[in-house]
Amino acid sequence: MPAIIPYIPKNITVHLGSPNSDAPNVTVPFVDYVKNVASSEIYPTWDEAALRANIYAIVSFALNRIYTEYYRSRGYPFDITSSTAIDQYFVNGRSYFENVSRIADELFNDYLRRPGFIEPLAAKFCNGTTVTCEGLSQWGSQDLAQQGLNSVEILRRYYGDIEIVENAPSRGIQTSYPGTPLKQGSTGPDVVVVQAELNRIAQSYPAIPKIPKADGIYGPKTEASVRKFQEIFGLKVDGIVGRITWYELVRLYTAIYRLSELRSQGQQFYAISWAYPNSIQQGDRGQSVRQLQYMLSVISEFIPQFPMVEIDGIFGPSTKNAVLAAQRYFGIPQTGAVDEDTWDLLYDQFAGIENTALRSKKHFPSEVPGDYVNTSTLQQFPGDDLRPGNRDEVRQEVVR
Repeated sequence: MPAIIPYIPKNITVHLGSPNSDAPNVTVPFVDYVKNVASSEIYPTWDEAALRANIYAIVSFALNRIYTEYYRSRGYPFDITSSTAIDQYFVNGRSYFENVSRIADELFNDYLRRPGFIEPLAAKFCNGTTVTCEGLSQWGSQDLAQQGLNSVEILRRYYGDIEIVENAPSRGIQTSYPGTPLKQGSTGPDVVVVQAELNRIAQSYPAIPKIPKADGIYGPKTEASVRKFQEIFGLKVDGIVGRITWYELVRLYTAIYRLSELRSQGQQFYAISWAYPNSIQQGDRGQSVRQLQYMLSVISEFIPQFPMVEIDGIFGPSTKNAVLAAQRYFGIPQTGAVDEDTWDLLYDQFAGIENTALRSKKHFPSEVPGDYVNTSTLQQFPGDDLRPGNRDEVRQEVVR
């Protein structure tokens, strides 16, 4: 099987705000990005083991965003954002701490991954005091360092079974599409990528036949899997991976990781009523806005016409744009405010996804060993979007 090693990019493009905000993009050397985030996220006075553990996580998370084309596969012209609710804290133009800069120079081309996996680990982290998450606790890492643990031991406390890839090669960022369609007879690393993505997606869409061996040879089994994928997702069914099919594979593959994050965020909503909370519009804040943003975020992973939104409880311009996109999609008046019809249509779409894709612990690997997104009851996508009048027993499982 051909070896596929993610490259360390020479540069990374950062959007200085949430994904849909009207904020500039800046392109900086990748090593400078790591120094910037590390100097913004952690304290230079911490023990070196804690600093190293945090820098490994920073590098790995950023590389995961680039390797999976998390934003570019959705049409955004950047690799990562500076929004701490979604990505990592980047302060354009800031200076760096000397010891942090030294460690970043040493570690910027090392990253974490799961044994047997290609992609860098989406190594989530938070400060561990005012904010907690399923990932590394920054202050907790300092406590462990003071107890005598080294950086690798600290990382394994939080991420479980991981390995460190050292001295990965560097090159400029390139789009992943190989430039020419892949079909029967094609061979090489690009075919391995397709096979790996199909096998992962097939875990939640069991109608897609799995490929027994990701060997880099585009044979009949790979073509059969591609055809079923194209059929399920409304693409031209020709068994050929052209640009459109390639990026639809990337988008679905990337959604696996996003769904694990959304499942974690969704824990806070399970005991809350989903009844219509009265009209919500730009300028509003609070729990009902967070619920709205959560619904929009979940739906956006399955329906590309729904833009990504930040779950911050603030109904700003990006949330209004997402609501307008939803109203346009549903064919109802585009007001940008959420009336009862808009809320119910969003809930109908969200409920089917939430109950089948986010509720158990099987198939979708998260960043924490043993913690998985729900696919134990996941059925093949029915082929039609859920619309008013659709009925299914799964809706009864959501507290409303």
